[in-house]
Amino acid sequence: MTKQWQDWVDYWAVDFNFENKKEIIRIKTNESAKDEANRYDQIWTGNYVFENDWQSFRTKKNPQIEMTTVPHTYEKSGKYKAVVKIIDILGVDTTQVLEIKID
Repeated sequence: MTKQWQDWVDYWAVDFNFENKKEIIRIKTNESAKDEANRYDQIWTGNYVFENDWQSFRTKKNPQIEMTTVPHTYEKSGKYKAVVKIIDILGVDTTQVLEIKID
């Protein structure tokens, strides 16, 4: 069933620009405000939201999984964080943050 390590990968995805979307939560701070929107403050948790820019997964009709992503270009120089998320055939979810420096 598994002859090489790639056989263990069921799904994987990449977010090429992980720090693009901050995780924001709403906390009720003012019960007496008349306007619903004014009852809550929006607070950044310090985390970011993973958004798939590219993904590959197995299906019954297509059991092959792509092991190379589409090309991605960063428009500006600077530091970026990309995230790779992998789920294996046992359902184990692994996430790795990669720091990228573009000169």
